[in-house]
Amino acid sequence: MEFHDTIAAIATAQGEAGIGIVRVSGALARTIAAEVFRSPRGVAPTQLPTHTLTYGHVVDTTASDEIIDEVLLGVMHAPRTYTGEDIVEFNCHGGTIPVTAVLDVVVKNGARIAEPGEFTKRAFLNGRLDLAQAEAVAELIASKTDLSRKIAIEALAGKLSDTVNGLNDRLAALLAEIEASIDFPEEDLDFMKVETQLEAARAVQTDLTALLETAAEGRLITEGANVAILGKPNVGKSSLLNALIGTTRAIVTDIPGTTRDTIEEMINIGGIPLKLIDTAGIRHTDDIVEQQGVERSKAVQDRAELCLMMFDASQSLNDADLELLKTAQSSKAILILNKMDLPVVTSPTALLAHCPKKQVVETVIPEGKGLDKLKAIVSEELLGGELVIGESPIVTNARHQEALRRANEGLGYAIESLENGMPPDLIAVDLRISLDGFGDVVGKTTTEDILDRIFSQFCVGK
Repeated sequence: MEFHDTIAAIATAQGEAGIGIVRVSGALARTIAAEVFRSPRGVAPTQLPTHTLTYGHVVDTTASDEIIDEVLLGVMHAPRTYTGEDIVEFNCHGGTIPVTAVLDVVVKNGARIAEPGEFTKRAFLNGRLDLAQAEAVAELIASKTDLSRKIAIEALAGKLSDTVNGLNDRLAALLAEIEASIDFPEEDLDFMKVETQLEAARAVQTDLTALLETAAEGRLITEGANVAILGKPNVGKSSLLNALIGTTRAIVTDIPGTTRDTIEEMINIGGIPLKLIDTAGIRHTDDIVEQQGVERSKAVQDRAELCLMMFDASQSLNDADLELLKTAQSSKAILILNKMDLPVVTSPTALLAHCPKKQVVETVIPEGKGLDKLKAIVSEELLGGELVIGESPIVTNARHQEALRRANEGLGYAIESLENGMPPDLIAVDLRISLDGFGDVVGKTTTEDILDRIFSQFCVGK
């Protein structure tokens, strides 16, 4: 696709840094560079070979070629560029003032400020990336853990797209066969042919269902989960929070009720970004402020994807402990028996008597004992086992999940129609609905307003 304007934006984060980059893309990119760039060798950017760096200065032509900054100019010729268009990049000194000044003179000479995500949108519209790959760029930038980075890199390389396109091609072949029976009705479908078509449709459905089943863990890896630390006062909740994040975030004393409000911190466990929430100790109290903290603790428990329920091994189970164990039976929870270095009054067996299906981790928080086991069980509870990257693509995007769900729904209706001997034109309608779902994932059938919404969520300069 040919665009008639040339866009420019600062491609690096604002603030003091070693380097700042102003990116320019479009038909006039090299012409604009020729206007504002001066090389000691006198070489014009329009004459520079592709994929080269050249030392020089950016000047303001409206101010007698006043030097704006000392730069390295990167020149890349279409189509072997990120956008598929001519691109130049001014590698300036970092800092808000130098890069803004360079951007200003670029705009004065014919470029316009790029909209958020417009460089990647042009890459998509020019066929350099499909829509799933374009969205992977944003997911890579926003990745919170190394695991989410790996998944985004694989999606950018086309792993998800290849899988979806493969399913699409298999279904399109089936649709072509069914449509042939509509065009040539005198050639009636025999029983074996219908069985063959059913077999093909069910095979696609099996693979599509398997792909959809990765969405829950995929969303967990990219969006994370809330993990609440619960227990009676002075059981070690704040000590556990501090130990897991590796710093003193919560105040720790021997006085029960020290934590009166929730404290939240982000942590990465097993490749999952987790929001750890240290809560006020759950007990009956006449202190109004502490009562509010206890109520908030219960609210946090209700919305948490996982609860770490702590108990004191050196004390007998009291009413607050028993109430917590009761709620553990119907929630996703790990039982933590802390202070195992003290004389043991409550054993793991005592906890399991109330919650036989839960796992118990024995800890001595100040010494770090049991923390590695706890982290492993947290990952196991949330992911349901070890996640192996590389075997198959993982769906991490809510839009992809919804599009694939629609594809699966349409395919299910088509299979039902085949089983019931429905007319081929009705079967074809359902198959087209399914194919539209596949097309939405990679951008073949996505509407302009949805494209605008997707790319508006990108940062400017990407």
